[in-house]
Amino acid sequence: MLHGVDVSAYQTDFDTDDVDFVFVKATEGRTYVNPRLKNQVKRARDADCIVGFYHFLWPGHAKEQAAHFVEGAPDKPGDLLAVDWEETGEGTRASSTDKDRFIREVKRLKPRHRVLLYCNRSFWRTHDTSSYAGDGLWIADYGTAGEPRVEADWRIHQYTDHPLDKNVADFRSRDAMRAWAEG
Repeated sequence: MLHGVDVSAYQTDFDTDDVDFVFVKATEGRTYVNPRLKNQVKRARDADCIVGFYHFLWPGHAKEQAAHFVEGAPDKPGDLLAVDWEETGEGTRASSTDKDRFIREVKRLKPRHRVLLYCNRSFWRTHDTSSYAGDGLWIADYGTAGEPRVEADWRIHQYTDHPLDKNVADFRSRDAMRAWAEG
């Protein structure tokens, strides 16, 4: 198992020791871009981590959000892309159809990149109607690292959010994850 973290603009400083991969929040909705994106990406790349970017999905306008995401996220071969599908701060959520449209549009716009679905166990079990996760499921289920309580194939498991979001990836080495990411 590989170890990684995911960060947003709230994490101004994060440790890259013993970290194999870092996901950075790039965008949200149709207008937000992470103001700390450039520095966070530099920190991850300087540590030779595999880098991924995620977009926080709002209800509706899935294609426009996908376009905003690919414009806002750096574009380097082997970078991973993901959609963060969960409840918004307003208590709403994008539909399963919105999630599927977003993933398909990002895959169309960036065909050389792997695109993953990030969601928590509850969303996967109760809101998902298609079981579509693009190129892989990144599941949040807090507990034992590498043992999410889902009956689905997964690539990345977020197992805690303390002191920050920590993840494991189901790859035997960084080289294996890089090879998969470069697809």
